[in-house]
Amino acid sequence: MAYIHLPEFEEMEEEVRKSLEAVEKKLGEVGEISKMLALRPDIFKATTVIFRTLMVNKTELDSSVKETIAILISKENGCKICVGEHERIARMLGMPEERINAVIEGLENMQVPEKERVLYQFCQKCASKENYKILREDVDRVRAAGYSDSQILEAVTIVGYFNYINTITNSLGVGK
Repeated sequence: MAYIHLPEFEEMEEEVRKSLEAVEKKLGEVGEISKMLALRPDIFKATTVIFRTLMVNKTELDSSVKETIAILISKENGCKICVGEHERIARMLGMPEERINAVIEGLENMQVPEKERVLYQFCQKCASKENYKILREDVDRVRAAGYSDSQILEAVTIVGYFNYINTITNSLGVGK
């Protein structure tokens, strides 16, 4: 149980409540992260827009690449609830079980094309506390692997989103 109050539907702003009721109808439940964010409708809405833009909408990166980044970064950040949620989403999207298990075991255990490996290594470096040490050469390596600048920006933005949501989740005890 989270360290802060998780509002019930009747305590939520109407627009947020309707959004979460739709989620509950579709998925059968509303997760603690969503309930917690509902404490602040402005934060809930901003977070929802970012998540949908990056992870739900069709973008330049394939959904399996995006979910792999989500799991790798959440695992790196020790966010078990986010790892579990994105394992579930990866399964829903048809990612093979052996691929999901390999991602959970870590990049060194993944059998992926070199192009993807370069991207995932870069993403892990971006997620670290030492991301200020990233150089042009690091970005050039990802570009040389076959990614456009727009795709690189998307990947880094996904990393940033998971650093953000993992911090909220871990710091406020979601799922504990």
